Amino acid sequence: MDVFARFIINNPKKIIALFILVSVIAAFVSLYVDINYNLADYLPQKAISTKGIKIMNDEFAKAIPNVFVMVRDISVTEALSLKKQLSQAEGVTEVLWLDDVVDLMQPLDMQDTETVENFYKNRNALFSVTVRKGSEKEACAAIQEIISPEGAISGEAATIMDMQNSAVSEVRLAFAVLLPVIIIILVLSTTSWLEPILFLAAIGVSVVINMGTNIIFGEISFVTNSISPILQMAVSMDYAIFLLHSFANNRAAYDNPKTAMYHAIKASSTTIAASALTTIFGFLALIFMDFGIGWDLGICLAKGVILSYISVMIFLPALTLIVSKALDKTSHRKIMPDFKNIGRILSRFFIPVTVVIAVIILPSFLGQRQAEFKYGYTIEDPNRKIGRDTMAINEQFGRSNILAILVPRGDIARESSLSTRLAEHPRVRSVVSYAANVGVTIPVGFLGNDITSQFYSDNYSRIVLYTDLPDEGEVSFGAVEEISQITGEYYDEYYVVGQSATYYDIKKVVDVDNVRVNLIAIAAIFMIVALSFKSFSLPFILLLTIEVAIWVNLSIPYFTDTSINFIGYLVLSTVQLGATIDYAILLTDTFMGKRKTMPAKKAMAESLSIAFRSILVSATILSSAGFTLYLTSSNIIVKDIGLLLGRGTLISMFMVICFLPAMLMVFDKVIGKTTWRAEFYEEKGSTTLVKEREYPEKVSNF
Repeated sequence: MDVFARFIINNPKKIIALFILVSVIAAFVSLYVDINYNLADYLPQKAISTKGIKIMNDEFAKAIPNVFVMVRDISVTEALSLKKQLSQAEGVTEVLWLDDVVDLMQPLDMQDTETVENFYKNRNALFSVTVRKGSEKEACAAIQEIISPEGAISGEAATIMDMQNSAVSEVRLAFAVLLPVIIIILVLSTTSWLEPILFLAAIGVSVVINMGTNIIFGEISFVTNSISPILQMAVSMDYAIFLLHSFANNRAAYDNPKTAMYHAIKASSTTIAASALTTIFGFLALIFMDFGIGWDLGICLAKGVILSYISVMIFLPALTLIVSKALDKTSHRKIMPDFKNIGRILSRFFIPVTVVIAVIILPSFLGQRQAEFKYGYTIEDPNRKIGRDTMAINEQFGRSNILAILVPRGDIARESSLSTRLAEHPRVRSVVSYAANVGVTIPVGFLGNDITSQFYSDNYSRIVLYTDLPDEGEVSFGAVEEISQITGEYYDEYYVVGQSATYYDIKKVVDVDNVRVNLIAIAAIFMIVALSFKSFSLPFILLLTIEVAIWVNLSIPYFTDTSINFIGYLVLSTVQLGATIDYAILLTDTFMGKRKTMPAKKAMAESLSIAFRSILVSATILSSAGFTLYLTSSNIIVKDIGLLLGRGTLISMFMVICFLPAMLMVFDKVIGKTTWRAEFYEEKGSTTLVKEREYPEKVSNF
């Protein structure tokens, strides 16, 4: 570390030039990182729907429809002409309409009314369009141009287009809202007008580099793209704050800025690394999810924290030395109070808060386990066009949800019997298959490939079901199970694919992921805390404090009868633990130092006075980041993560300053006996058992 610190203070200009160069390259490269908006791509390969989709992509030239297009006040002849235009649009591989399921040479009055009204009703035509994967944005834009603004589009591909259109602008909006908030917080908590700029520069550089280095993965998920820059900035801002505070303290002892920075780097490197380590392990727990977004998000966030640590320990000292004179000239008095009496004020709440926590801990634990999840991102917001279009189509034609069943080819009689049985299901509106639409009496070889290719591949037969199911929920998942059971009565090998089938598989994967990820995160952070404090009891107390905060946060949707997205639930469980456990570590670290020279009650009062300001600043920045994501994003997944993070951070802060102190004092003797070299101050009457002496305070994590 001595050589490392000397190298930095002796080469500030070279270091700054290097970081600027790498940042520029990373910013340019980040433009070429692909963003994946399809949740199905992150299902494990063993999932039934994943296998089915792969087989369908390999065997069939055309996928199942993923866009519904409604055109109002149009004749059958005009609809047929429009169908031809839609089929020629860029990215469109197939268009299904009424002429594909009935003979239009016969009057519509003579056709099955229910079948006709699935595609043509009250002079409104509903087309089922298949858009090639990766072309959603271009294809849906072309479709919208063909059908004019009065037409309506909905479905999976249309949702992806909407997310693509809003993703970049919303990330920029989030930063535009968050940066002024962070600047205000930092101005209030620092003693120089220039310091906030240095903080943002150091973390901003690491964020840009992190986004650019994502090129090594080829693509990242839309969730990672939306939240990782904001989360990285929020959770690692403390590293920069602590380094500059250490520098300011050393400036009081050393006139030379280089000497002060040398000692600041040596004093803070280990502490900042320890603080970063808990956050990194919290994020890395996500990579053990079977659902691939966990790996994607966990790796990117952990990489971001590591890059933030590197930037703070190398780039920030170099930049600070270059502008040290300006830093002195822009100094100002402290604006934020020192909170010297906050310990005495908060001590009044220790007992009431502990009683309340004792009452709600079990309901919170059970409530968060019963939270209702959403597994998709269907948009039905009347304030957005896609939401209005979806509601308009549902109002006119009812919900349209397509499922496809793949079964081995060869037994057309069995296929016909299955098609008939599936058509009898109460949630199936119509069945499209060779046996149902062409008939068992017409040999496949008599018809052209254009007709047969949508039903048959070399090895499989495809049966398409038009249902009135919502995309997800108990009703949808129950219907998917029933359809699977019916198909299983006819075939040993079969695959059910479609949006609802995908969400059903996600649900099954997530139920296992949730338990695994939480246990791994808890175990990893337990070990870090145990090794840091060399204590057996402290990890239990600190983890209980943050876990209760997480349970309370995640139980609120259950008790308010609202649902949350499963990704938000999984991410929050680890992010809130990894990011806010530092608050508990900071307070406990300060308390353990003070406890060597004074009784527990006095030690806690002084510890709160010292640590409260740092906890408040850190929690305010992180919660602001969460609420910013919630307010600026239109994506339901990102909104849920933002709300849970913003609210959860404030709950964690409350638990750390009101519940944790009570636990540390209640279990004071246990902690003293189960912590190596605790050396707690003790006194009996007027006789001191452990001589009071001066101990250097441990360096805190902030």
